[in-house]
Amino acid sequence: MLKPNQPVPPIEVPLLQGGHWSLHRQTPKEFSLLVFYRGHHCPICRHYLHTLSTLLPEFSQRGIEVIALSVNSRQKALQSQNEWFTGALPLGYDFPIEQARQLGLYISRGLKPHEPELFFEPAILTVRPDNRLYSIIVQSTPFGRPHIKDLLQTFDYFIDENYPPRGDA
Repeated sequence: MLKPNQPVPPIEVPLLQGGHWSLHRQTPKEFSLLVFYRGHHCPICRHYLHTLSTLLPEFSQRGIEVIALSVNSRQKALQSQNEWFTGALPLGYDFPIEQARQLGLYISRGLKPHEPELFFEPAILTVRPDNRLYSIIVQSTPFGRPHIKDLLQTFDYFIDENYPPRGDA
């Protein structure tokens, strides 16, 4: 698993909005926020990504660039965007399971016919502009994710207090 202050491996995914998103080409003022979600089959992800999309301007005002990533195909990502009303939230799709394993994400097998064979459980990576990991939140179930508004308050503290990354000892 990655530790804070370690370089994050290159991450590149196709974007539903067109083109490709690359972590190493991002130029946020403060952070890149990578929100890994289970996929279109997850009703909790639906609510989470919709809320995230409505607060996207709040993240942008703080100098934080946000992307949501899943193993879903382009078709499933498009379905999520349309049905979940994710607006301008960048959606990356076809994220490789092996790369998710390298990042330390938990991998699950689909239990129902509409679920992917393999998918990752929720995670949030906060990455500094120099591509070093600032923080990581990794879940082994779809429950217990931090509330989006709580994340915003946390980022206010991190930025205002120049709070250092923790957990790298």
